[in-house]
Amino acid sequence: MEYLELFLKSIFVENMVFAYFLGMCSYLAVSKKVSTAVGLGAAVIFVLAITMPLNWLLDQYLLRDGALTWLGPEYAEYDLSFLTFILFIATIATMVQLVEIIVEKFSPSLYNSLGIFLPLIAVNCAILGGSLFMQQKEFATIGLATTYGVGSGIGWFLAILAIAAIREKIRYSNVPGPLRGLGITFIITGLMAIGFNSFGGMLTGGDGEAKKEEKTVQVEVEETKTVADNTNSKAIK
Repeated sequence: MEYLELFLKSIFVENMVFAYFLGMCSYLAVSKKVSTAVGLGAAVIFVLAITMPLNWLLDQYLLRDGALTWLGPEYAEYDLSFLTFILFIATIATMVQLVEIIVEKFSPSLYNSLGIFLPLIAVNCAILGGSLFMQQKEFATIGLATTYGVGSGIGWFLAILAIAAIREKIRYSNVPGPLRGLGITFIITGLMAIGFNSFGGMLTGGDGEAKKEEKTVQVEVEETKTVADNTNSKAIK
């Protein structure tokens, strides 16, 4: 259940585009055609699914304070967290290079259509942001980190696929002149962000009800205690 909740939350509630507005450069530039958006979205899923567990291992066994205890007790005081950005970006760049080689080999047309934006996945803030969020959330297992990576990638994929499909259809709509192009795209993105944020109630509604009931019980206990204290005070007098 924990894995499923994390998976759905990373797709809908904490969507990289609609919740944090990360990876907007590629999202806006490569979303003119659905075919191109699908290719880039699949590449982002692959990179996130591979780099997230790798960066989790780096964080657990190398970067965080006291992570080097597996080498011996004398290394317990070492803190290499200042290398986080360098190592995370190096891991991401390596995986992006691998994706670029694969895409160029098996789909030259997609490689040409993506152009400069394929190698720019290495500096896509959604990729690095996912690893930094993973580090901040302090996932206990590599499985949770992988689930979060795959879910975040699928969320970004759905975002760019949705906006690409809308932009293909909106060409035939009567959009006011000043809003054509990026103007209407930003408006649609904001509306979709509102829609995706509404999914938060599906995953937090139960917690909210439980907290409400707990608060009600606590208030009743406090009122009972106050009445008892007043009664004891009158009896003493």
